[in-house]
Amino acid sequence: MRHFVLVHGACHGAWCWYKVIAELKQAGHKVTALDLTACGIDRRQVEDVHGSVVEYSKPLLTFMASLPAAGSDDEKVILVGHSMAGSSLCMAMERFPEKISVAAFLAAGMLGPDLTSQMVDEKVKFSTLYSRNLTENMLNTKSLCQITFYYQVENQLI
Repeated sequence: MRHFVLVHGACHGAWCWYKVIAELKQAGHKVTALDLTACGIDRRQVEDVHGSVVEYSKPLLTFMASLPAAGSDDEKVILVGHSMAGSSLCMAMERFPEKISVAAFLAAGMLGPDLTSQMVDEKVKFSTLYSRNLTENMLNTKSLCQITFYYQVENQLI
């Protein structure tokens, strides 16, 4: 039996994993699906989250901190993240590597070795990455993927 931790993407909640949860549980695995800040059953609105990507990822980081230290690979969790959850998974991997067996990024961004989640959090505010008006967001801001690309090419955050 393995423990899967499922993290939703932008504009979703833990509910989006309901079919995956059923299949994994039927196969005998333990499953935890989390709602990130201002998503799913978290009643806050996206507009109210003016903080950082760390604030958005806090439910995952709090959950990971609550897990006991893993003694073997079988006790470590398998992180699965979709879309914008990539940034949250990267933070969890940096902070809790001893508690994670593997992380699966499903159509999700992954930070490169020269760009840490702390660097992104210092330069990019939550509203830059996540907006209810996605068209405006795409036209007027650089996404996490663009920032990663610019950093790796020019070795600086724009």
